[in-house]
Amino acid sequence: MKKTSLDWDKLRVFGVVAELKSLTAAGKRLGESTPTVSRKIDELEKMLGCDLFNRTTKGVELTEAGREVQRRTRTMSDSANDIVNTVSDFDLEGSGSLRFSGQDGVASHWLARLIPQFQEERPGVDLDFQIADREADLAGGDADLSITFNEPRLRDILSIRLGVLHYMFFTTKDYLAGRTAPASLYDLIGHDVLMHDAYSYQIESWSSRAVDLKKAIRFKLTTNSGTVLREVCANGGGIAVMPSYVVELDPRLIALELPEVAPIQFWLTYTPRIQRLSRGRQFIDWTRKQFSSEKSPWFQDTFVHPNQFDKYAERGK
Repeated sequence: MKKTSLDWDKLRVFGVVAELKSLTAAGKRLGESTPTVSRKIDELEKMLGCDLFNRTTKGVELTEAGREVQRRTRTMSDSANDIVNTVSDFDLEGSGSLRFSGQDGVASHWLARLIPQFQEERPGVDLDFQIADREADLAGGDADLSITFNEPRLRDILSIRLGVLHYMFFTTKDYLAGRTAPASLYDLIGHDVLMHDAYSYQIESWSSRAVDLKKAIRFKLTTNSGTVLREVCANGGGIAVMPSYVVELDPRLIALELPEVAPIQFWLTYTPRIQRLSRGRQFIDWTRKQFSSEKSPWFQDTFVHPNQFDKYAERGK
């Protein structure tokens, strides 16, 4: 019996048609014309000597033979993906790509500005640095590493605790000109308060009379962007709740003499596969250093008011 050599491209086209049940839809996904897709399916059917689809007015339906081919092609696709994942573990030292995901805030404001240092130290690593509006699903393949504010519970997701974000109130000299700086949370009443959407639901934890406080405070601006919040505040727009580290990023901001309102822990999460890769271990170690108490005071467990940090640092010497 003469052996038939299958065309991988035609099997790939078959898989998309079988999934979408439409030659036209498959053509759009593949970037090919409908006649080209139809021709490749016809050639595959001729090669196999059987019909793989029944054509209908609504599209195409798999035949019994087609369902068997679909099952086999799925197995082939899974095996091909396994090859990619397995071989990528045998990486060249310090080279290859990494996919990082973080949310608006510490990833985009603190870590992003330091990325050129990592690139200089590890020129062979290509970094895909994404900012998302939700935490990445590492188990689902969203990213290789991520910064998260919830400690992962899945056994196949690893993590290291990076530190604590200490949220407090900031404003500018321009805003306070002609105004009295608030000395307590209730002194915020009458001021223009700027708020991130994510923080507005946390006010209840700031004070035992938080419900009344929330009603009395005027939120002149609410936003889902940390960049917008910082820029409006830094340009004299009001008083904003932000992590203590922003005072290092923007000299226009001044920290009010108010207590910390919320400490939030955060973690770097990653998969076991990334830990096995040299480039993964390098990025993990580098990221941990960017948040270490030796390198920066802002992420240590104990809150130190920015106005007192110089004195605190002197005592620690």
